[in-house]
Amino acid sequence: MLTLSDVHYYYHRDLFHFNAHINTGEIVALMGPSGAGKSTLLALVAGFIDPERGDIKVEGQSILGKEPHQRPFAMLFQEHNLFAHLTVRENIGLGLEPGLKLSQEQKGQVELAAQQVGVAEYLDRIPEQLSGGQRQRVALARCFVQPAPIWLLDEPFSALDPVLREEMLCLVQRLASERQATVLMVTHHISDAKAIATQFLFVANNQVEAVGDIEELSSQHENKQLSEFVRAGE
Repeated sequence: MLTLSDVHYYYHRDLFHFNAHINTGEIVALMGPSGAGKSTLLALVAGFIDPERGDIKVEGQSILGKEPHQRPFAMLFQEHNLFAHLTVRENIGLGLEPGLKLSQEQKGQVELAAQQVGVAEYLDRIPEQLSGGQRQRVALARCFVQPAPIWLLDEPFSALDPVLREEMLCLVQRLASERQATVLMVTHHISDAKAIATQFLFVANNQVEAVGDIEELSSQHENKQLSEFVRAGE
């Protein structure tokens, strides 16, 4: 589904070098120490920055040279980036049509998405009238209402309290399963990864150091940096 092959990116004098392969339908936790390159990897995939060399492919087709909006991704970030002057209905609708000229079918999709994340009763409110958790739900609805087969999540729930974070993670897991979406999720919480991920990518030293099934994410892992990272996070 998603492959990074010999991808090189220079930031000042630092070289980031990534090789990775993610299969269709997997929920992959992208983990590693602060500054290790997780967000850089995600930015390369999303198209916010371009590699010096190498290739990034989706279903065997290179996506290099395409603008972020042309790539087959739906994105959700810690900063939910809702538009303050737009209603919940309109913010979700942006995921389908940037000009908000929605068909009746699309309007129905917006209402269904709002219902699925639990904000249907707030469709005509603006973001400042919502709690932090409700705003994050709106951002999630805008993400998954898109037809994109791959979701890129950059620590979207790290600012939420543990109970609400767990609730949102379960929601992502359920919605991804229903849509057969592939998910790449940056997180620094071991518990979050083990809660919903099927696989992990561990980034350290500006490269992918270890990959595996989520059951292998352990303080006993043969990769010393990974085992120390897990031990510190448990």
